Amino acid sequence: MCIRDRLWTTWEYLSQGGWVMVPMAAASLVMWAMILERFSTYRRLGGKDIEAIDALQALEGEPVPDRGRGMRRVLLEGFLAARSGVDNLDRIVLRSITERNRRQLRKKLAFIAVLAGVAPLLGLLGTVLGMIQTFEVIAIFGTSNAKAMAGGISVALVTTQSGLVVAIPGLLVSGFLTRRARRLESALDEFSLALDRKLKAHGELAVMEAQAT
Repeated sequence: MCIRDRLWTTWEYLSQGGWVMVPMAAASLVMWAMILERFSTYRRLGGKDIEAIDALQALEGEPVPDRGRGMRRVLLEGFLAARSGVDNLDRIVLRSITERNRRQLRKKLAFIAVLAGVAPLLGLLGTVLGMIQTFEVIAIFGTSNAKAMAGGISVALVTTQSGLVVAIPGLLVSGFLTRRARRLESALDEFSLALDRKLKAHGELAVMEAQAT
């Protein structure tokens, strides 16, 4: 069977689920688009990056090494672009930049989980609609017209199956992405703390020098 025939067979099967399949398919497409975007983002942020010592040297005016676009580099470049040159104020700026990056790490995760949870609910809605359709046929023709009953049963079964097919991998991947985001957040906090300590020490040194003079 060629690909075209397989696609047509799949389309015929899914079309038995009725209009409920339209929002379910839309939710599935949006969910997987977001999942792929998160995978790409986390892979980039967790990939090749600058070392902590490079970042500390950059605070002293050294150029930032060209070693990928990892999480440390993104945070450092954001901070260097927004810093004021006053250590105490820069520590506040650093915390603000860190929180902004933390929100970016968690971005779309809640929506992915919601879409994965909506799929079985849409499947349940299709089940109810299919059973209602079946009972209407029974009320009119009795149980003797199996062909008329089959339409409602198909709606119930296809939507339920499709909802579970969308929801189960979606929830599993959502959990994986959430754990991945937490690990990146932990590494982000450690790196931000190292920069904060450097700024604090630099500020204390500047105060001591000012008092000495």
